[in-house]
Amino acid sequence: MYPVELTVPMAKELTTYGFESLTTPQAVVNTLEESEGTVLLVVNSVCGCAAANARPGVRLAIQNDKKPEKLVTVFAGVDQEATAKAREFLLPYPPSSPSIGLFKDGKLVHFLERHHIEGRSAEIIAANLQMAFDRYC
Repeated sequence: MYPVELTVPMAKELTTYGFESLTTPQAVVNTLEESEGTVLLVVNSVCGCAAANARPGVRLAIQNDKKPEKLVTVFAGVDQEATAKAREFLLPYPPSSPSIGLFKDGKLVHFLERHHIEGRSAEIIAANLQMAFDRYC
C-alpha cells in the first residue's frame, strides 16, 4: 500500500478530467458488468510510465470527438480489492499497471498493457486510444 498523501495528486490527474475513482469491488462490478455503452478503465499506478505516458495520454485521448460515455479508474497499490476485481474483467491479460481498457456493453474491446505504454509518448498512446474510440464509441 502506498501512502494516500503520495497518491492523491496522481489520482487527481484523472479525476480532475472527469474520471470516477472506483474504490470498492462492488463499484467495479456495478460499472463494468452491468454497463451498457462504453467505459474507459485506467488502472493507475505510481510508476514513471503512468506519470509520463499513461495519464497524459489518456487526458489527450479524451479530447477526441468520439469518446467513452464513462471514464473510471482504479489505483493499483492503493485500492487493492477494487483493482483485483477490475483485473478479473481484464482477463485473459495478466495484471499490468498501468493499463487501459475500453469496454463496450460490458465486454473488453481494446486493451493497452504496460508494455504498450512504457517507452511510448503520451501522443502515441492518445492516438492508439482515439482509434479505438472512433471504432467503438
